Amino acid sequence: MISLVTGAAGFVGSHLCQALLREGHEVVGSDNLMTGDISNLSTILDDDRFRFIESDASETLPDLERVDIIFHFASPASPIDYAERPLSTLRVNSRGTELCCELAARHGARILYASTSEVYGDPLEHPQREDYFGNVNSIGPRSCYDEAKRYGEAVIAAYRRTAALDGRMVRIFNTYGPRMRRHDGRVVPTFINEALSGQPLTVFGDGTQTRSLCYVDDLIEAILRFAAIDDPAYWVVNIGNDEEVTVLEIARTISELCGVPMRIRHEPLPENDPRQRRPDLTRARALLKWRAHTPMSEGLARTIAWFKRAVPA
Repeated sequence: MISLVTGAAGFVGSHLCQALLREGHEVVGSDNLMTGDISNLSTILDDDRFRFIESDASETLPDLERVDIIFHFASPASPIDYAERPLSTLRVNSRGTELCCELAARHGARILYASTSEVYGDPLEHPQREDYFGNVNSIGPRSCYDEAKRYGEAVIAAYRRTAALDGRMVRIFNTYGPRMRRHDGRVVPTFINEALSGQPLTVFGDGTQTRSLCYVDDLIEAILRFAAIDDPAYWVVNIGNDEEVTVLEIARTISELCGVPMRIRHEPLPENDPRQRRPDLTRARALLKWRAHTPMSEGLARTIAWFKRAVPA
């Protein structure tokens, strides 16, 4: 198969490109390198089955003679990035998703859209099922991301209804692993950066808010399984880990793995920051025969080792 991956140089996109090549696909990767880094693709740039094109998915897509499946993963995803680039975030998930759907429709291709647990906002239901509509502040500081993703979902749904497009969506919950940027702004790289630099770990609020951390290799495995199914029973699926941990537990584990005493610096909880986040994975388990299997301590140890090797202070 020939796969197009937008956001190919990003954290998740680069892992996806590698995995597709391992499965024997030809892969075209596009990225405008706004938040992605070409070094994330260093191990595959010389692969004859991979081609990288620098382009902005909200403006244009590669002109391909054939494409069998499109993975639309282009978007700023960290709080720092989408706060600095709100309009770019809105564009790539709106017009960018439309362009991907138009290309898929022309080629009779499948499309898989990277949505997010942020579509559930600060959820009032726990855990979050795919049929939960969410609790989102449409004009809040996070709206440029969560509403952009909700709009992208609506685009996929509209093309499914009007163009018989095989459009699918994965709602990705907190994912971590190698190739996250040191100053990404999300909890795992922030804590690792601070621990390795000998700084107190910055905890927003009292640290009792929860997250469900999924190691990136587990996420990619689920995405590939979903992409490969013909006529799946569901076209919207939560992907993540349903083992819920507090932010303080994450801080404690990272401190121990980095070999430093845990020191905490508390900051006010950001507006609309979710208090609880855990996916209901009933659908993923039934459809994909999948579950996240990398223990948090193991995944964090791999991530810390990568930071020590690859990411300058």
